[in-house]
Amino acid sequence: MTHQTPVGTSVPPDNCLDLWREKNDQLVRQAKVAQDSRLPLRRQQLAQDALEGLRGLLHCLQGLPAAVPVLPLELTVICNFITLRASLAQGFTEDQAQDIQRGLERVLETQEQLGPRLDHGLTGLWNSILHASSTLLELLPVLHHLAGLQVALWLSTDCLGDLTLLLQNLNGSQSGASEDLLILLKTWSPPAKESDAPLTLQDARGLRDVLLTAAAFRQGLQELITGSLPRALSSLHEAASGLCSRPVLVQVYTALGTCLRKMGNPQRALLYLVAALKGGSNWGPPLLEASRLYRQLGNTVAELESLELLVEALSVTPSSEVPHLLIEVELLLPRPDPASPLHCGTQSQVKHLLASRCLQKGRAEDAAEHYLDLLALLLDGSEPKKFSPPPCPPGPCMPEVFLEAAAALIQAGRAQDALTVCEELLSRTSSLLPKMPLLWEDAREGTKESPHCPPWVSATYLLQGQAWVQLGAQKEAISEFSRCLELLFQATPKDKEQGPASNCEQGCSSNVALQQLRAAALISRGLEWVASGQDAKALQDFLLSVQVCPGNRDASFHLLQTLRRLNRRDEATALWRRLEAQTKLPQENATWSLPLYIETCLSWIHPPDSETLLGEFRTSLPEPCDL
Repeated sequence: MTHQTPVGTSVPPDNCLDLWREKNDQLVRQAKVAQDSRLPLRRQQLAQDALEGLRGLLHCLQGLPAAVPVLPLELTVICNFITLRASLAQGFTEDQAQDIQRGLERVLETQEQLGPRLDHGLTGLWNSILHASSTLLELLPVLHHLAGLQVALWLSTDCLGDLTLLLQNLNGSQSGASEDLLILLKTWSPPAKESDAPLTLQDARGLRDVLLTAAAFRQGLQELITGSLPRALSSLHEAASGLCSRPVLVQVYTALGTCLRKMGNPQRALLYLVAALKGGSNWGPPLLEASRLYRQLGNTVAELESLELLVEALSVTPSSEVPHLLIEVELLLPRPDPASPLHCGTQSQVKHLLASRCLQKGRAEDAAEHYLDLLALLLDGSEPKKFSPPPCPPGPCMPEVFLEAAAALIQAGRAQDALTVCEELLSRTSSLLPKMPLLWEDAREGTKESPHCPPWVSATYLLQGQAWVQLGAQKEAISEFSRCLELLFQATPKDKEQGPASNCEQGCSSNVALQQLRAAALISRGLEWVASGQDAKALQDFLLSVQVCPGNRDASFHLLQTLRRLNRRDEATALWRRLEAQTKLPQENATWSLPLYIETCLSWIHPPDSETLLGEFRTSLPEPCDL
């Protein structure tokens, strides 16, 4: 075969080519020695020296006019340089794309085809080269190797369209060929390199296997997030059968556990989670998924144990395996975002989840201890008077953590500790009171004026009132409930026209939250009036609670009991009939949820004998006369 070279191009003498090749082989061997070194500093130094050596060799080769006899070595050096650089940096950068582009341009220079195609960027270059590959048979193995690195770069940056087109060209596909990435990767068969070819850090076929595993895992995660569960299961099985290191296999097994749990197959899910926990030291994701699985199964003990283990696991820095000086699956995976099953959050976030689940499941003593630990963790090193919430991360903001902690302490019978927590919260928010327009929904939008304090402050007074109730201090309790109500009736729900509700309140709308807080405060104060024998004042609070929160049945039951005690039989009967009619209607599921501290407050004012009360009214009324 005759090769076309630009006019004036000279081919380097064979002895130079042999020297350059020997230099490449020596640097590859040095990088492999570095990989096997057990001394981190020596390993890093050897690898860095090899990288600089490859950089210098590449600079030398590209300083000469492009020539076909030299191109197999030059492109091999490019592949080795990109592989070593990406592995040391643990990721790809724009520099690697420029290295690939320069190599492709050099190939086209030898074919006198470098021209307008450059306008099409890397995609156009690859299209030109692969369509001219029939005249470049000796370059095919190294071109496929370079294409594999291009696929790796595009996969890591989600350039799936360009990636698919390149794989179709590599496979010689015609129009109408498959666009399924996994099928294209399986179909791709890089040519074997010659036995006397220059040494490489990683061959094209090994790289292809890595790409197939990474693509299957990425695709499976995305399908899992979007809810395409059968397809996700297939993709994740493909990844699990591929070329996985132990850390990657732990992630794949965790994702398989998530997928099977969502598909209603908890036993198989549990098998994969157990395998994930046995497979490596990064126990965070499988432990969190195990807690979700046990929660779905109703096994509260196992759920909470998993969360406790997760808190411990996140407090320890996991031992990481030394990465190989190759393109590995880890380099091609995205960082887990909050929607990913591989995202397990921070130690404080998991500690909050554990504390809140204990409170929800009636384990008040455990919840109280976990909340106190959480507050200590969050406040460690913080400046007391510079308190403001973060801009709306998933989960509650700091004031809500204080309120949940106070509620847990009251639930655990530790009223004095609850008062201390409430006082700490008030000390951190009271300075904001004079400049608040009293809006609820701006709660964590990060505004400088922090116009979101009133709900926290009013809820704090409500909890302080409950703590005083527990301590038997009726006067102080009534005073705190009154202060709470004063703030609550100043607060204005945010208009619907002002934008959609924030998701930080776990789906709770401003109007619902204010209604329930007002009802809780009115009922709580009313119960204290009842305890002191002042039924007339209690009646006013119960009447108002029914007005401000018509859907709160607890308010209606307390009002019914008070009307009965005051012997206002006609009003009591009318209210009873409304309650009876409501019980016969189909119950609609609430489309909102309340913050945990509000739900806990509402549980304290729930009348324990409401059904008994309705039954007594039913039997005490005279039977209607038949005409």
